[in-house]
Amino acid sequence: MDKGLLKTIAASMIGSVLEWYDYTIYGTASALVFGTLFFPKLSGVIGTLLSLATFAIGFLARPIGGIIFGTLGDKVGRKKVLMLTIIIMGSSTTLIGVVPTYNSIGYWAPLLLVLLRILQGIGSGSEYAGAVILMAENSPTKHRGFMSSLPYLGVSLGLMLSSGVYSLCKMLPNAEFVSWGWRIPFLLRVC
Repeated sequence: MDKGLLKTIAASMIGSVLEWYDYTIYGTASALVFGTLFFPKLSGVIGTLLSLATFAIGFLARPIGGIIFGTLGDKVGRKKVLMLTIIIMGSSTTLIGVVPTYNSIGYWAPLLLVLLRILQGIGSGSEYAGAVILMAENSPTKHRGFMSSLPYLGVSLGLMLSSGVYSLCKMLPNAEFVSWGWRIPFLLRVC
């Protein structure tokens, strides 16, 4: 296997791992803490539903990212666009980890959360599809199907990684987890 193909495999796998790590930590935080931290004036159920709605907004923004970055990938190259989408996803994920809560900045907190989630969705809109296309375009013909399936392995690894990180964070006492522990998975994205 040539060096260029190995780099392509690594880029597509890493992109998929990071994308689904980001998505899963957001979904987990939506279910566990965002309702009380960003929508505290509402009842527990309504706050949780609104926090899950912010999770859904990211999925609604994905087609916009697919259109923007799919077109851009055709024009400037998929590897460059893959790196750009990873940067957009990583930046928005990290910023979610430092967003002040409702008790600090009021209604700006959920607004910032939604805007960052939209950016996350736009950034991931073409990441997975772009990774699969990148693999298909750069793989030897007789191994194209197998090679194009490798980004999906990254999806599974991202889900497992995020679940493991949150499991470790949940070992904190509940008050500490709600206060600052939930931020750790988002801030680890910088690493």
